[in-house]
Amino acid sequence: MPQSMSKKHPVTLVLEEHLQRYLDDLGDIPPTNVYDMVLSSIEKPMLEVIMRHAQDNQSLAAEYLGLNRNTLRKKLIEYGLLISK
Repeated sequence: MPQSMSKKHPVTLVLEEHLQRYLDDLGDIPPTNVYDMVLSSIEKPMLEVIMRHAQDNQSLAAEYLGLNRNTLRKKLIEYGLLISK
């Protein structure tokens, strides 16, 4: 396998490290709702950073994210990053 294909993305490495730390910290307590916890922990800050980078241009931010603009708008409202009119 070429070296470029075997390397993990830095975001993946950070997520793996912190998720493992979270699970280790739980000890004998079984984890619950990990999927929702991880998504909500990542999605809101990602939207904030991308919106800043796109200078609050929703069409451009949607393009950066690979999302439909209406989907982005719905997520911005869901996370309180855009006031619904």
